[in-house]
Amino acid sequence: MKIKKDMMIADIVEKYPDSAIIFLEHGLHCIGCSASPFESLESGMMGHGRPKEDLDALLKDLNEYADIASKE
Repeated sequence: MKIKKDMMIADIVEKYPDSAIIFLEHGLHCIGCSASPFESLESGMMGHGRPKEDLDALLKDLNEYADIASKE
């Protein structure tokens, strides 16, 4: 499953629970927010004033993790 910027944060963490660590490493603490079921990855990053480059870096790390997790 490829993680995309329009996916809801809660859906990503539900599918890949350990992805919470990656969110935290990128300074995005939305995983515990009550808005996470309704907030996309992109809107979460933009809502915290993060530039597109940060979103791209987070997507890269999340997808690398998802690739590894799907093989386990």
